[in-house]
Amino acid sequence: MLDTDLLAAMGTGGQDACNSRSRGAFKPQKTPKGTTSWQLKQFAEATLGSGSLRKAVKLPEGEDINEWLAVNVVDFYNQINLLYGSITEFCSPQTCPEMKATDEFEYLWQDSETYKRPTKMPAPSYVEHLMAWVQSNIDNETQFPSRIGVPFPKTFPALLRQMFKRLYRVYAHIYCHHYP
Repeated sequence: MLDTDLLAAMGTGGQDACNSRSRGAFKPQKTPKGTTSWQLKQFAEATLGSGSLRKAVKLPEGEDINEWLAVNVVDFYNQINLLYGSITEFCSPQTCPEMKATDEFEYLWQDSETYKRPTKMPAPSYVEHLMAWVQSNIDNETQFPSRIGVPFPKTFPALLRQMFKRLYRVYAHIYCHHYP
């Protein structure tokens, strides 16, 4: 879960302490061994080294599409966490006062709780809010069921699209602003 310092910082908008994030603030999601999610993750890891991107992302035969996408969004989240954690000292409100990749678009934060309207914020604040939002959705059994036989909600595909889109923005920001 989230540490209390991070929650306190986020309670004030996250902007005054947004660059004090420790690499351990968001913990990688673990997949319990023996579960369908674990088996799918093993399959994904095995096919990634095959040299075929198409094979690596293709739904394994006989598997549920929602389960496959859930495993992949959790993996994407974990990868972003590691990558962003490695550049946090270079991404501050002073160096990145806006969340953007190129000058063409600025990414504004909006959620259903604190920021009901699209809100401009520094890149580190945006990333903090995003990681907390993704974590809370992954931890929500209604949104992300982890028990076998529990169906995914009808809103699951739309939620995943939004998660992937927002997580990709972090990759784009890192590449455009922090890649040598």
